[in-house]
Amino acid sequence: MKFVFHLLLAASLAAFTAWVPAQSSPAASDATAAVRDTMAQRMQACVMCHGQEGRATNAGYFPRIAGKPEGYLFNQLKHYREGRRRNQTMNHLTRHMSDDYLHDIARYFSALDVPYPPALEHGLSAQQRQIAEQLVFKGAPERQIPACVSCHGSGMAGRLPAIPGLLTLPADYLIGQLGAWRAGLRAAAAPDCMADVAKRLTHEEVSVVARWLSARSLATGTTPEVRSAQPSLVHCGSDSE
Repeated sequence: MKFVFHLLLAASLAAFTAWVPAQSSPAASDATAAVRDTMAQRMQACVMCHGQEGRATNAGYFPRIAGKPEGYLFNQLKHYREGRRRNQTMNHLTRHMSDDYLHDIARYFSALDVPYPPALEHGLSAQQRQIAEQLVFKGAPERQIPACVSCHGSGMAGRLPAIPGLLTLPADYLIGQLGAWRAGLRAAAAPDCMADVAKRLTHEEVSVVARWLSARSLATGTTPEVRSAQPSLVHCGSDSE
């Protein structure tokens, strides 16, 4: 696993810095000088893992970042930079980035409107599907678990300013992130509502909800919902940053 991380890190750094000689070296060749210094060019380091235009890959772990709320993407980049989220490559890439540049990255990917992958079979039994849908649409109030839709939007496409959509994300990624919150390996701005929710879920519930969410899809052009005028049932620190 460490070898894979180092390999990805080396490749990402090479792509991320590939644009620098074109603007800084007077001896650059005409071919190199022709490379345009655009955000799309700079973000080649990101799409190596997150897929073309940030739409995710079939690798089973890297999430879609295209179309996510700008506030959410900025928060996550900042969490990586400050060590609240742990990923060797992301921690290294963001270490010396300013807030302004993190905002530029977040703004770029949030503006991308690219197709979602088709829905997949989730392989859940009727009972497992019922558990997943109960948690997604109704939650478990007796255990202080809110419905997923109460924060992530009625269509689970996210909610402005900083709540992400969850549909089509790889099940392995969702399980990994919920597990990280349960184990204290991932943190967000206080109050960290997702850490509280994740710790109240059983291992089976984490698995079935992740598989159910990963198997759903969204129409092209779907955007995060505008924040409701109604007070939220859960107060999350990251949603107010």
